Amino acid sequence: MKTAVSIPDRIFEAGERTAAALGLSRSALYARAVGEFVDRHDSGRVTGLLDAVYAERGSALDPQVAAMQFLSLGADDEW
Repeated sequence: MKTAVSIPDRIFEAGERTAAALGLSRSALYARAVGEFVDRHDSGRVTGLLDAVYAERGSALDPQVAAMQFLSLGADDEW
């Protein structure tokens, strides 16, 4: 999709230099930059990925590991 945006000159010039240094077109640079920004600010993305992992593998501890964790707690530890 074509679009027009206004950005400060200094950001445009830095983008031009960066695109040239990376061998990217201006469009590829801006598409990558917006994509990374959106990914970083998508709070549900990480939760969704973790949900997918735990749907396959589960989250239960190995019984021996759970027992060792329990034994590592001191009798006087307050919760």
